[in-house]
Amino acid sequence: MFTLVWSRVRTAALALSAVAALAVGTTGAAAAPAPAKQGPTSVAYIEVNNSSMLNAGKYTLANGGGNAFDVAVIFAANINYDTSTKAAYLYFNENVRRVLDNAATEIRPLQQKGIKVVLSVLGNHQGAGFANFPSQQAASAFAKEMSDTVVKYGLDGIDFDDEYAEYGNNGTAQPNDSSFVHLVTALRANMPDKIISLYNIGPAASRLSYGGVDVSSKFDYAWNPYYATWQVPGIALPKSKLSPAAVEIGRTSQSTAADLARRTVSEGYGVYLTYNLDGTDRSADVSAFTRELYGSDAVYTP
Repeated sequence: MFTLVWSRVRTAALALSAVAALAVGTTGAAAAPAPAKQGPTSVAYIEVNNSSMLNAGKYTLANGGGNAFDVAVIFAANINYDTSTKAAYLYFNENVRRVLDNAATEIRPLQQKGIKVVLSVLGNHQGAGFANFPSQQAASAFAKEMSDTVVKYGLDGIDFDDEYAEYGNNGTAQPNDSSFVHLVTALRANMPDKIISLYNIGPAASRLSYGGVDVSSKFDYAWNPYYATWQVPGIALPKSKLSPAAVEIGRTSQSTAADLARRTVSEGYGVYLTYNLDGTDRSADVSAFTRELYGSDAVYTP
């Protein structure tokens, strides 16, 4: 049985403080449409503690020149807990902060290629999580922090990853049934046209319905969190929005990546998830799945 392996290096915690406003236009230039390609949406999580977001734009298809990756995920911001106010807040370590504050050079170049850039939000061992807000108002307040961040930095959406919350720490509550429903409902209301994705793990992922409201349809994508495996996410979304395949680039074998991509296509799923795209030439690893997804090798351009 495969297990989830993450190399999530934490930098020293910094207090979330006010920063100068950042202009978030697309630098005045309209994004050039990516060359058309047929096949599933490909997703690349990038560990910004170790690697550049720009890596996602360095791979194109040999046949046609389309982007190898369609969505790049900034990994990761955190949901932290303020023990004085007893409230969750959105936190950026110095590496995530660097990416956001330098959006003109770290984010816009990807968007101008037609690649969507999404911010992942992850637990941080402090007891705050998506599934234990004490009230609908508290959930809505955190949703506003996230949607305000999307607007401020010109992002394309938010990804939920309910790991490492350590519910109960700092006197926080255990998961409840209403919290994540309230959070997702508020976030979707705040950003109706942006991406909301679900890394299908943790207490939040199994609490998608409350009080007659099911938020499954409010997600654009959901994916399997276990690398080198096939697992259909347990959420009521069409196949076109699901990734049962998950690979860690450089760790999942090329043969397994190819097999999972082949199965993605043959079974009619619309998303293919990858993690840990680093700064080395991974064209052999990427080509292993692009050949099956798109009928083309991937070309790496430094």
